[in-house]
Amino acid sequence: MRYAPINEQVFENHRAQLQKLLLPNSLAAINANDILPTNADGVSLLRQNADLFYLTGVEQEETILLLYPDAHEENQREILFLREPNATTETWEGHKLTKAEAKRISGVARVEWLGEFRPLFHRLMCECEHVYLNSNEHKRANIVVETRDARFAREVQRVYPSHDYQRLARLMHRLRIVKSEPEIALLRKACDITEAGFRRVCRFVKPGVNEMEVEAEFAHEFIRRGGRFAYNPIIASGKNACALHYLDNDQSCRKGELLLLDVAGSYANYNADLTRTIPVSGRFTRRQKQVYNAVLRVLRAVSKAAMPDKLPKIWQKEAEALIEKELVDLGLLKMSQIKRAPRDEPAFKKYFMHGVGHPLGLDVHDVGLTVEPIQPGWVLTVEPAIYIREEGFGVRLENNILVRETGNVDLMESIPIEAEEIEQLMSGKRTAALRGSKKTRLDRRLPTVADISKPRQSYSVTNNNL
Repeated sequence: MRYAPINEQVFENHRAQLQKLLLPNSLAAINANDILPTNADGVSLLRQNADLFYLTGVEQEETILLLYPDAHEENQREILFLREPNATTETWEGHKLTKAEAKRISGVARVEWLGEFRPLFHRLMCECEHVYLNSNEHKRANIVVETRDARFAREVQRVYPSHDYQRLARLMHRLRIVKSEPEIALLRKACDITEAGFRRVCRFVKPGVNEMEVEAEFAHEFIRRGGRFAYNPIIASGKNACALHYLDNDQSCRKGELLLLDVAGSYANYNADLTRTIPVSGRFTRRQKQVYNAVLRVLRAVSKAAMPDKLPKIWQKEAEALIEKELVDLGLLKMSQIKRAPRDEPAFKKYFMHGVGHPLGLDVHDVGLTVEPIQPGWVLTVEPAIYIREEGFGVRLENNILVRETGNVDLMESIPIEAEEIEQLMSGKRTAALRGSKKTRLDRRLPTVADISKPRQSYSVTNNNL
């Protein structure tokens, strides 16, 4: 394990919260993810089922958690099943968890080997009335490979067709979107690792370096600090930045270009999500800085606008209205174009075509009931952008915020983002004067969503969906 041990009480609390949401006399089952094959006899590294990790902290294949809060026998209310170690697995695969280690990690008092699963599960199924089965219900998931949870659900429903089956995913979405203080601490650690990588890259980038070399600099910093990439890194120079999920990372960075870096670290399975756009030559051109500062103004305003009790779709509309205003001021759109555009294909979509943010946590696009209002404890990305394909560059900026009743907290406040900060960092100069105090930048007086009603130049708001 590359990260410091997590207090087992974190996982005990998560299980206790879930058990409160279950119907009376219910049994819930959660399976580990499969180790996926590659080619020949190769396999990928295990990426644990986020729900199982959330409830146990265990990162081992073939693990199963059973929760039965109303079981007659107290020692059957929580049972964790593990793959039993043997000499062969120790020789070929290395150490596997002992029962004592699994208890210490998860706080689950009863741990059994997988060989005991079927008879114990049958006994509990004969006693329970409702069964909660898990599945991947993320709205953007494209499920091609059948998961271990899916195979388990199909088999259980075949053998026990008369039970009342319930969806565990919706309960997990409700729980996981609100982050506890220990989870926030882990997210902060992921942000710290990300900051170290970004600062290293800013000192490294110059004309002639290859995108893959930049990726390697991030990898060096993340791995040496006990982290890993939170997602496949996007290192996009010049026009490559206009491809939203550009992953080739194999082009030379040229003098005068911008380099879009959508790269972040993960720590203890909790993910940061950062985007910065930096000048390859170390200084922005006048036009690049105009666009950069326009995107930064939107980020500032939208970061504060993610308020409790506001629907995410309203937050998105507010961001789009701010982008629209900036596009007019940059000369990229005219009011006549905005007015003529069809309602289902607004003019700003040419330059900004994606969501302004999403929940963040154990998954980069974390689960959550985003048709419901934003609540305190949500951690959200904020990622406005302007892509100008005809000018050969794009600017995207992204920070991670913690929603609070008393005002949102920028978890990336110490990561340079002002254009002048970036230039000074790339020149090797100290930025202490710009860093100021540790007080979050969200407290600065910058344009807000309310400001879109104040005319600037010839612009007037036309979006009536706010």
